[in-house]
Amino acid sequence: MAVIETAERMLPSGLRATLSPSLQKLGAILGDRSEKAASQRMALVAFVIRIASAALAFLSQIFLARMMGEFEYGIFVFVWVLMILFGNLACLGFHTAVIRFLPQYKADGAHAEIRGLTSTARRFALALSGSLALVGIIALHFLGGMIENYYVMPIFLGLIAMPMIALGDILDGTARANHWPVMALSPTFLIRPTLIITFMLAAILAGASHSAVTAMQAALAATFATVLMQYLAVTARLRHHYSTGPKVIDFPAWLAVAFPIFLIEGVSYLLTNSDVVVVGIFLDPEQVAIYFAAAKTMALVHFVYFSVKAAAGPRFASIIAENDRGKLAAFAAETARWTFWPALAVGLAVLAAGQFLLSLFGAAFMSGHLVMAVLLVGILAKALVGPGEVLLIMAGKQRLCVYLYAAALAANIGLNVTLIPHFGIEGAAIATASAMVVEAVLLHIAVRHALGIVLFAFIRSHMTTMNAKAS
Repeated sequence: MAVIETAERMLPSGLRATLSPSLQKLGAILGDRSEKAASQRMALVAFVIRIASAALAFLSQIFLARMMGEFEYGIFVFVWVLMILFGNLACLGFHTAVIRFLPQYKADGAHAEIRGLTSTARRFALALSGSLALVGIIALHFLGGMIENYYVMPIFLGLIAMPMIALGDILDGTARANHWPVMALSPTFLIRPTLIITFMLAAILAGASHSAVTAMQAALAATFATVLMQYLAVTARLRHHYSTGPKVIDFPAWLAVAFPIFLIEGVSYLLTNSDVVVVGIFLDPEQVAIYFAAAKTMALVHFVYFSVKAAAGPRFASIIAENDRGKLAAFAAETARWTFWPALAVGLAVLAAGQFLLSLFGAAFMSGHLVMAVLLVGILAKALVGPGEVLLIMAGKQRLCVYLYAAALAANIGLNVTLIPHFGIEGAAIATASAMVVEAVLLHIAVRHALGIVLFAFIRSHMTTMNAKAS
């Protein structure tokens, strides 16, 4: 784009008036190709990071399970999932609102708004998550007798880590909005799990017990170290790209977008993690451990969806700003195909090796193989429509997403509560997979109804584009 503008300025005035429209059109084409290339690069980098992180997460969970045993490992994973869940929710949608606004501000050259948005999102997330953590600690002090004693100290440690988890999510969103995938994904998915294992091993070598408390202490230290490094790196890069200067803060406008996103992603995140939570409520830590190991093993498939989602958000926002419905439909169809076919290949490979992979956690964990098979059905159903919720959010259809995910969450919780007491962890898998199918069907209907786009991995690109134009 800079070359085109320079060439245009060097032309004589008469020739410039004649060629300027063509040069501007060429610049727009090159700019669109550059934007698409950036999205593809981000998808590729995110894909590679997710492969590495999936392997690392799998190995780290095997290490923790072997180190602690089923009971203590079950306590740790139940509490850690709760803290990750509430840390994410404490952002109140600002980690995604940054992705929604920053590319638009960047295109307009509104650097003051970018500085205001990024600083406000950090402070808000820290303030809200810190307040929630304080309330949780007070409640734990007065109501601790109502829960099992072995959960009390791990929950306390997790509450201290929660504000840093929230800040990390904001930094992740800021980096993703700027197409910095390594800076966005590697802290949470590579550095933090590595540090948890390192600190856990160091503590045990120093004489600490092989317990969930030790694991939570390691997780707390790893979270603080990781977020501090990410904060310094993202802040330095923001100052390099947007310099220092005045800040424009439009908190009401940001909150008006962030809060519906919070409702959508909050319900979606609850939908993703409610099975582990309900299993932890109804069953003993040993069963939580087996279910989590099976789900974590099958989660090797999820990195495909996450990689596409990480790249699709900013690209969706850019195309929507151009108001080109045909281009939007074509890119949406691509994201569905990018999600489904790799997920199918990886899912079948993981399921085939399921018994062996589960045995790495311990002999008792092999009973979770059926759980893996059931969960794969739900994962593939969701992959058929790709990151459809991201498309709806970036198109401003937050309210529709709220209703959609509320229905899917209600089905998930209702099925989990009904099936787990009768069928144990297999009931949790059936409930979770069924909820994924419901989610996929509702997303397909919602995107077609709201945007006129047929979002389905098997649909042909020209059919999707024609449908979008006709709407």
